[in-house]
Amino acid sequence: MEEPTTLVSDEDLVDSLPAIDDERIQLEDPEFETDPFLLGFEDTIRLGCCCPAKEEEVTTEKTKKTTTRDRVQAFHLRKSLNLLDKLHEEKDLFIQKTRGELRVCHQRMDLLTKQQESLAAEIAAEREANNMAALGRLQAASRRLHTELENEKDLQSKITAMLKDSENAMWHIEIQKGQFEDVRKRNEEEAEARLRSLEIHAAQQLQKEKETLEKVERNRLLRARKSLHVQKELGLRHQKLVEDAQRNHKIAVKFLKASLGRVREQEQKEEMESRKHMKRRMDAVLALKNNITASRETLKKFQAWGQSRAEVAKQKALTEKEAILAQGGDAFKHLFHQRRHQELEAQKRAFEEDQKLRKQEIVSRILKEEAEEEHRKKRQQQPSKTTDQWTLRDKTWKYISDFCEGKTAITTNHLLENEMALHPKPSCLLKVISSESMQMDLGSISTEEEILAEPDIPGLWSKDYKSYQVSKEDMERKPVGGTKMDKDILARTMEQLRSGVVHKQVVSGREFKGRPFNSKPEVIHFKDFDIGKVYKKKITLINATYTINYCKLVGVEESLKDFIHIDFDPPGPMSAGMSCEVLVTFKPMINKDLEGNVSFLAQTGGFSVPLKCSTKKCSLSLDKELIDFGSYVVGETTSRIITLTNVGGLGTRFKFLLDSEFFEMEEHQPIMKMSSVFTYEDKSLYEKIINSLSEQQLDVDGSSPLDIPSRKESEKLDEAEVTAVASAMTMVPSEEQAEITLGEVTEGEIGPFSSIKVPIIFNPVIPGEVQTKFKVMFKNSQCPTLYFRATGIAVDVPVWVPRATVDLKICMYDRLYQDSITVHTRSKAALRLKFEVCKELRGHIELLPETGYIQAQSSYSVQLKFLPRYSLPEDAGKYFDQDSRVLEAPMTIWVADQIKPVGFTVQAIVTTSDLEISPLEISFGYCTIYEAIRTEISLSNLSLLPQEFGFVGLPKYVDIQPNDGFGTILPLETLQLDVIFQPIKAKEYRFELVCKSEINRCFKVSCQAVGVHPPLELSHYQIKFSATALYGTTVSTLYVINSHLSMNKLTHSLPRIGSEEATPVGPTSFEFLVPPNSPITISPSVGTVLPGKRCLVQVAFQPVLPHEIILEEAIHILNKETETKLFRKETTQRKEQWKQSLPVVRVHNRDRPTRASTPHTQELQRQELSASSNEYQAAQATLARTFQGKFDRFVVPCVIASGDIKDRKASEPLSFSPYNTLYLELWCPVVAPSIVVTSNEGKTVVNFGDIAVGHRGIRKITLQNISPEDLDLEFSVLNPHGPFVLLNPSRKLCSGETQTLVLSFSPHESILAQETLDIISKRGTLTLTLTGTGVASMITCSIEGNILNMGYVLARESVSINFKLQNESSLPIKFWMRLESLSKKRAETRQQLPKFLTSHEQRTEIVGTQNHNGQSVFSVVPVEGLMVPGKAHEFTITFSPDHESLYFSDLLQVVLFEKKVSHQILLKGAAREHMMFVEGGDPLDVPVESLTVIPAFDPEHREARSPPPEAEEMKPILVTLNYVQFDTDIPTPPATRELQVGCIRTTQPSPRKTVEFSLDSIPWLQHKGFSIEPSRGSVERGQTKTISISWVPPADFDPDHPLMVSTLLQLRGDVKETYKVIFVAYVVAGL
Repeated sequence: MEEPTTLVSDEDLVDSLPAIDDERIQLEDPEFETDPFLLGFEDTIRLGCCCPAKEEEVTTEKTKKTTTRDRVQAFHLRKSLNLLDKLHEEKDLFIQKTRGELRVCHQRMDLLTKQQESLAAEIAAEREANNMAALGRLQAASRRLHTELENEKDLQSKITAMLKDSENAMWHIEIQKGQFEDVRKRNEEEAEARLRSLEIHAAQQLQKEKETLEKVERNRLLRARKSLHVQKELGLRHQKLVEDAQRNHKIAVKFLKASLGRVREQEQKEEMESRKHMKRRMDAVLALKNNITASRETLKKFQAWGQSRAEVAKQKALTEKEAILAQGGDAFKHLFHQRRHQELEAQKRAFEEDQKLRKQEIVSRILKEEAEEEHRKKRQQQPSKTTDQWTLRDKTWKYISDFCEGKTAITTNHLLENEMALHPKPSCLLKVISSESMQMDLGSISTEEEILAEPDIPGLWSKDYKSYQVSKEDMERKPVGGTKMDKDILARTMEQLRSGVVHKQVVSGREFKGRPFNSKPEVIHFKDFDIGKVYKKKITLINATYTINYCKLVGVEESLKDFIHIDFDPPGPMSAGMSCEVLVTFKPMINKDLEGNVSFLAQTGGFSVPLKCSTKKCSLSLDKELIDFGSYVVGETTSRIITLTNVGGLGTRFKFLLDSEFFEMEEHQPIMKMSSVFTYEDKSLYEKIINSLSEQQLDVDGSSPLDIPSRKESEKLDEAEVTAVASAMTMVPSEEQAEITLGEVTEGEIGPFSSIKVPIIFNPVIPGEVQTKFKVMFKNSQCPTLYFRATGIAVDVPVWVPRATVDLKICMYDRLYQDSITVHTRSKAALRLKFEVCKELRGHIELLPETGYIQAQSSYSVQLKFLPRYSLPEDAGKYFDQDSRVLEAPMTIWVADQIKPVGFTVQAIVTTSDLEISPLEISFGYCTIYEAIRTEISLSNLSLLPQEFGFVGLPKYVDIQPNDGFGTILPLETLQLDVIFQPIKAKEYRFELVCKSEINRCFKVSCQAVGVHPPLELSHYQIKFSATALYGTTVSTLYVINSHLSMNKLTHSLPRIGSEEATPVGPTSFEFLVPPNSPITISPSVGTVLPGKRCLVQVAFQPVLPHEIILEEAIHILNKETETKLFRKETTQRKEQWKQSLPVVRVHNRDRPTRASTPHTQELQRQELSASSNEYQAAQATLARTFQGKFDRFVVPCVIASGDIKDRKASEPLSFSPYNTLYLELWCPVVAPSIVVTSNEGKTVVNFGDIAVGHRGIRKITLQNISPEDLDLEFSVLNPHGPFVLLNPSRKLCSGETQTLVLSFSPHESILAQETLDIISKRGTLTLTLTGTGVASMITCSIEGNILNMGYVLARESVSINFKLQNESSLPIKFWMRLESLSKKRAETRQQLPKFLTSHEQRTEIVGTQNHNGQSVFSVVPVEGLMVPGKAHEFTITFSPDHESLYFSDLLQVVLFEKKVSHQILLKGAAREHMMFVEGGDPLDVPVESLTVIPAFDPEHREARSPPPEAEEMKPILVTLNYVQFDTDIPTPPATRELQVGCIRTTQPSPRKTVEFSLDSIPWLQHKGFSIEPSRGSVERGQTKTISISWVPPADFDPDHPLMVSTLLQLRGDVKETYKVIFVAYVVAGL
């Protein structure tokens, strides 16, 4: 045992405690500083010693204020006392614990001593038995016990020393506590004094508050009195205002009545005038009807004459055909030529007639214009006379009235034209105009309203105007109908157009047949319309074809054109299933039913929509045709009600009367019905009719084009008859009084859609049957007369039974039923009665007494007993109905001195009392003692009466629910009862269930089962999870217990199956079979339990939304988005199509592919959607937010097998018994999550996307608490070394509040990272999945080697080179281009020594020679920007030197994201003053310019300082050649070097286009072993030429002395330059 850490010295323990700060103490002395509390007990003792002195000071200065130092000292004192108490408690606890450990140590030592003694005895016994193996084992155990005993002794000594030290420390603490006892008492007294002062202060404060409260109460009473006074004044003022208003109202009502009276008088006058006007119009229409009838007869004659002419022509053609055939000719050819000749003749005559008509039309137009001009001149002279002339409507009405009266209307064309053009006056126009009433010259009618004195627009009225004359050439240029060729072309074109309009529609090999468009509604029906009103209805046409179709309005039938107007805007191409709207406007002008069709034309054929217009009608009916009053005694009165119902939209007057009476209804109707006249107010249609009349000319034979519509309209008028004024109403009353009469209500008005009840009264006077017929007549002649009958029987006997039928209701077999029958008499003498039952039912019914006397004018009671036997159906015979179980038994009462007996009927429904149980045998099978099996049985009531039932005598292991097997079952009802069987031990069960009814009938059910005692048991068989939020987790635990330890059946029951053998003792395995796709997880699901042991099992419940439901919601969201896009697209296409012409639209739509949906579309969408898709996550969040909660119940079976799962082979299953199965019931309530994500469409997956390595991405997640309570939040710990960080964790989220969490993602390498963040609350856990991808920025450069040589450039000129950077990553990368010469470190570098002063090894400079003008010699464009993923970005580097140098250089750095250097490109370049250059050879100078060299910038200084040509300085070029000589016989290759001669490309004008070079002393060099090719040549601009130099040692070469020769290289360009080339050759030995 280790020594506890608290076992230290007292002083060290006190010193180790931290200082305690009290924020409530505020020091008043600014110079005072509170040192940390001196935690040594010496200081405490010092404080205690000072207490007597301080007590004296306190007593002398009680009235003074306590200083800050005293308060601090008191605080430290209290703290020391508390610390001592705490140390005392800890030491006391530690001492007790140590003593307990010492006691345990003593016990362990005693035990070890006893074990040693027993081992010593066993060792002696084994030594005597010479059992060396056991002896060695026992000796080893003895040594082990000895070692343990020694360890225990050491431990005991340590614990004893520790206990002693602790007791010493405890005594020391108690001594110090005793020293501080006085201080403690003084502190307690001070605390009591402070408490008393606080109580005094509280009492004073309470007194002040009471005074304040009394003052407030007085103020409240004053305010209340004031408010009552104000309310009283307001009430008086309001009463006065009300009286004034009532007085003003009476005055207003008086004036209003007077005004209404005047208005009613004016309305009556207008009504009288309108009736007079209607009468005149009706007379005109009657005359018009007669004319139409005459014209119809004339038309019939013409039709008959035309038919006879056709028959004669047909007969003549047959005769000619027979004659030609008889002569042997070709009859067909002859008839064809003859028909052709007739057609030509007809065309010729038609052409001549058309020419005549055109000439007449032109001449009439010219004459008309001349007449108008003359008339206009006259009107201008007399403008005032226009007000005295008649209008066109008045003249038309005058003409019709004169014609009807027989007068002749003789007017000239000019007069009629003037009269119709003047005096516009609103009036009514007849809709129907016959052709006979318009035989005048209709061309003379003009619609011009000649009101103005001067024309508004000068033109035809001017004096200089000459009418247009049609030339003869134009008249005879071309016939009216066109030539024959034109007609043929027109016919072919029309045939092609007609064939193109309608064609078949074939989609996917299927031809569409049927109606192309469906109409909603299918019939356009205008019901109960009124004349003069306008009715509108919308119908929807839906494309029912397979693909795109068109719809065009053809029109309505000719008979409906005047009333129906169709507003239809052709929608263009319509996809399958699309719809368009059609507005149908109906303006009735005649009171007549109309029927017709609205025709449309589609691409696949025509179709029509039926149209009906129904007038208001009376639809009258009676609820019954026969009223049967039954039997009533003479003198009684009864009544029945008959209902007259009108389901039509028109009301009428009715009259109930006897069938024998005559009655004529007076009709107060106008002379003419509204159906024959139109009240036409539409001026535009009026002008249209007049214009059509004025533009038409009469034919030669007197017929007009208006005859056809006038005939059709005349047919409409024939349907409506003109009714005459009815005669006065007469009524013939009946002479004799009837027993069945009508009530008070016999006539009146019945409105539309209403009903009226009329009473029929039966007052029998004479015994016998009475029958009376009635009829109902109506004022509306279209309503037929209705008839009905009323019958009744009058009875007059001295003895009667009030209840002619004794109804015993429903009766059961073998049950007694009784009733009392009362017999009455109206006789004034006593009568003897005998009661008789029919012989078939005497065994079932009995009347007691059988004989009796009834006193005068009194009653007599008879007892009826009914006891139905099961033989009743056979005994009753005809009186019993087997199907309905109704018994009707006639009973007879014989009265003395009366031949006719009095009968009554006993009626009853006889039913059985059986209860049927199904099934009659129940087998529960195998059931463990830890569970219960439930099965259902059906209990049916075969009776027609409810019965009470109950299952009695149930065993203890059986239960029946509901209500423990008791209840009431209704007639013919079937109840489902649950029989629950739970065995108490393992055996075979056989028992019966007994059900008793209320009449003590028993019904039995036999049951059998086998009880099973499994070897394992569960600690809980039912787990009720707490309400778990969606996607949350709830865990519960249980144990699998193996309590089977022995096979002794006397101590406990052995596990067995029924009566089989018991299960042996041993390890037993189990396995939980979790249902698939369930939110249940059991761990471990498989295991083995040893005897007497138990296994812990965890059951986790994690509810989730089903995958299929989420898929359906995701598909719904996807379809909704698709429909929105398609709708927008179609809307855009429609707008574009409307801008184009219709033929173009048709062409485009034919080429457009159909959007027919296939049945695989949804399945494809299901396959495309995955759990990580945005649609899936959005659907999941939507469903989780709208989740309403649910409750699931799962039953998990646990199978059991003997043996250990470790002993079985890998593929060998355990032998689980199907009967040894335990069942675990889980109740799983699921609730909506308390915390939801409101941002990012509710998704719980936070995807940071691609973030560059080294950078940070921020995402904000908004959470909302949708639960009704505040929640404390806890967050799971993210990986501290991971890339995800929660920046603002919150500890509380109030109800309904939203908070935003800020998450960051900072990848350190290129990986795909994912973590989960759990937000834990007491109502559930919300899991956020954090994902992100760290992407390394990968950029490739098109420059190889990272060195870019710009070559040679003329000074003060520039050259540019392009290169590309390719972004190979998936992120856009921001870049910067930096030159080393422009960096900040460049200034520091320049402060150092020049590099040419250092050794060659120490030279590391990158930036070489720069321009003298201060500008950078190298520049790059662009300097910064953004590189798109997967694309290349082009850069341009420009080299612009301002002086000659061979060592221009700089470093270009590609910096990404302002921190990372991706590429470093070394830039090099050289500049010359002239166009030629030579490169190659060994370096002879340093790459840094001297500070003493100051070049001249202007050309004048350069020319002044340039040496003369003869003094031109030669530039040296050193070429070193090393000849490697090998010792072998292998031939040695020559040493080679190269020089480059180049010509710089320039934009400056130069006389020389090339550079020429030449080497001197070539033969001498060859003699020395040198070979130079070429020795001379020329170089074009922008080109270089290589001079190859090779050397082979000559025969006289001394290897110890290197060869050195020189030659001159001359270059000629814009200037001449001479170079001295020095060749140094060595011979080097090869390895």
